Amino acid sequence: MTEDDQEQDARTKGYVLRRSIMDYGMGVVILCLGIFFLIAPKVGVVFGIDDLFRYIFGGLCILYGLFRVYRGYKKNYFN
Repeated sequence: MTEDDQEQDARTKGYVLRRSIMDYGMGVVILCLGIFFLIAPKVGVVFGIDDLFRYIFGGLCILYGLFRVYRGYKKNYFN
């Protein structure tokens, strides 16, 4: 390997590490937001939307948060 190849490999590894950390972090934040929307009335927070839409939005947030955590775990960014 030449020095340029090693530098490119190190740059790629750094990119993958940053991307996976971002996916883990955003996945946890979105997952917690979805859980918050589902348990908001029990905590005492009232939203001006119908319960059905609140449940749908909370469920979608949980699904997307789980997907972001999965994507951070797989680290499949170049395919």
